[in-house]
Amino acid sequence: MTQSASHRQESHVNQARASLQQALSWYGKVYRHGPYPPDATLQAAVRDRLRTIESASEKLDDKTVRIATFGLVSRGKSAVINALLGQKVMHTGPLHGVTRWPQSARWTPPSGKVIVEFIDTPGLDEIAGQERAQMAREVAAQSDLILFVVAGDITRTEYQALCELRAAQKPLLIVFNKVDLYPDADRERIYQQLQQLGAGESGRRLQQVLSADEIVTVAAAPAPMHVRVERPDAPDSHEWETPPPQIDALRAKILDILNREGRSLLALNALFQAREAEVAIAQTTLQMRRELAEALIWRYARNKSIAVGINPIAVLDAIGGAIADLALIRALARLYGLPMTSHEAGKLWRTILFSSGGLLLGELVSSVLLGFGKSASAVVGWDGSGLAAFGGTALLQAGIAGYGAYAIGRAAQDYLERGCSWGPLGPSTTIRDILEQVEPNAIVYRLRQELGQQLA
Repeated sequence: MTQSASHRQESHVNQARASLQQALSWYGKVYRHGPYPPDATLQAAVRDRLRTIESASEKLDDKTVRIATFGLVSRGKSAVINALLGQKVMHTGPLHGVTRWPQSARWTPPSGKVIVEFIDTPGLDEIAGQERAQMAREVAAQSDLILFVVAGDITRTEYQALCELRAAQKPLLIVFNKVDLYPDADRERIYQQLQQLGAGESGRRLQQVLSADEIVTVAAAPAPMHVRVERPDAPDSHEWETPPPQIDALRAKILDILNREGRSLLALNALFQAREAEVAIAQTTLQMRRELAEALIWRYARNKSIAVGINPIAVLDAIGGAIADLALIRALARLYGLPMTSHEAGKLWRTILFSSGGLLLGELVSSVLLGFGKSASAVVGWDGSGLAAFGGTALLQAGIAGYGAYAIGRAAQDYLERGCSWGPLGPSTTIRDILEQVEPNAIVYRLRQELGQQLA
């Protein structure tokens, strides 16, 4: 591993650590003392999520890379781990589905930079659907790298399981086991089969984020061979001999990944867990304080309408309206106990304006133009016609201003529901920054497009 790669990985870990510490500091303070009366149920929910972030932070310091194996029953998942470890740690046997629950074993690579924890899971087709899906989600969420073990022709069930695991946003290697029984199997042939399985499945085509380089062929427990034994002092005989495991390619691939990006994988996984925890905190808070939020938005919309309607100076309409919108965003953030600085509120306000399809921006421009018309009416005088013109324009402008405030408030709710993870040092921001730094040959690099769409 080059010095620059080592420094880059250390930088990624430091970025993740700073993001997690900010989250722990912020949510810990807010939910001990918040500006609103304490809610025991909400505080309990937040504490649970804070423990998730604390666990992710501890994992960074522990430097343990978790590698989980998935696959259908009898594909040799346990045998692959045993071959990588060089000893029989996981139970294997001829019975259908020996592994009944996730098991783990630790291994220290030669570099000593990280510790590897291999996680062996039950066959995805041997436990009930809902239970299987829950187990897979939990194990995948805790993993930094996924090994999906196949053997022979890849089935439709396996392909669907691969797509579901890809949703965990983790790097993934396909391990084609028992290659000694399938001599025609090679990476290109397996890749082409995946392409055929994905044909016509819009949005679920693995080849979009999976290359042939992520496919490794092994024979973790080669079948015994009938060999002829020649002896100088005895007649020739035939005996059964078990060849050694063909695991070097996979071991080399894993070591290469660990050396080049092992700690970066740790950083990304910790950030993904923190992002999920922050989103859960935000969603729970929004749900429990929805009525208060609706009342708050309507109050700001009403006050903004009145202020804009009676104000005769057009320039103050625009400035005051923007200030009211920013105050509404900050007030919602305080209500939800979520981080929001004045700078971030301003950025969010501009984002909402320009991402509304031009609707809110058009309303703002219309309001400004009406404001100048209203000002002109005030200058003309307060006779009957001037007063009528002023009143009509003021009512129309007030309605536009109130609608804009309400729309801003609802859009801010949508943003806050994602946990404000896009702020400075927020998990989403830090994930994006790390992904922008990874090298093209890194295993995470091939996930950038998929991850980028989900982080947008």
